Amino acid sequence: MQIHLLIGVVVILAGLFFWITPAEWAGLLAVMALIYALEMINTVAEAIVDMVTEEYHPLAKVAKDVAAGAVLVAAIFAVGAGIAVFAPRLLHLLFNC
Repeated sequence: MQIHLLIGVVVILAGLFFWITPAEWAGLLAVMALIYALEMINTVAEAIVDMVTEEYHPLAKVAKDVAAGAVLVAAIFAVGAGIAVFAPRLLHLLFNC
C-alpha cells in the first residue's frame, strides 16, 4: 500500500506539472481510488483468512492470491491509464522543446 501511495503522490505532482484536463484527472483519480479500495479489501481478506486458520490450507491460499491478484490487475490498468495520459506530454517535453 505504501508504494501505491508514493506513486499516487508522483501522479498528482505530474498531473499538476503537465496541466492535465479535468477528464484526465477524473480517470487517474478513479483508478487510484480503485487500487486503494482493492488494497483495503486485500488486507481484509488476508486478516480474515489468518483469523480463521493459522495452518496452511489450499483454499486459504486461493483467497489470498485472488485478493492480491485483483490489486495487481487494477495496478496494471492504472499504469496503462498513466501512460495514455502522460506519455504524449512527456515525449513532447523531451523531444519538442
